[in-house]
Amino acid sequence: MIPSLIIVGVLVIALLYGVSIYNRLVKLRNLVQEAWSSIDVMLKKRHDLIPNLVETVKGYATHERETLENVTRARNLAVGADSVEGKEIAEKNLNQAMVNLFAVAEQYPDLKANANFQQLQAELSSIENDIEKSRRYYNGTVRENNTLVESFPSNIVANMYKFEKSKFFELENIADREVPSVKF
Repeated sequence: MIPSLIIVGVLVIALLYGVSIYNRLVKLRNLVQEAWSSIDVMLKKRHDLIPNLVETVKGYATHERETLENVTRARNLAVGADSVEGKEIAEKNLNQAMVNLFAVAEQYPDLKANANFQQLQAELSSIENDIEKSRRYYNGTVRENNTLVESFPSNIVANMYKFEKSKFFELENIADREVPSVKF
């Protein structure tokens, strides 16, 4: 009788431990989704600000059409990207286009002195900081999730219920990881 009670006790503890792991996996999956949503919100704010910035520059730099079109094209691709990998590529291209746009703006002292342009630049800088914070939070939750999905014994529960590793949101080039330098 006592050995059967021990076996039942061990099975109950194992079942409770399995339920605990399952609930933790669900929680981390939801945190990863929430963190990605936060990045999406910040990127949308950034994407919404860019047309105003382009219009302001357009008023001063009428012969810089190609640069302005590249920014608009890169922004549209970034808005349309729907996967982590797609966002990485689109944001890398958008960052490069924005660097080119600010290089053009450097050539126009009247533009740099424009209050509207300065306000847009300050908003963009603030949004870039928020995006960086959101990326760090997202990647932290991805790290926790991936560790739990791959670690023993939680990997057994993860495999049983088809929990998968999440993708980190990274940029390829170390220079692209920096917030674009904006000097006015």
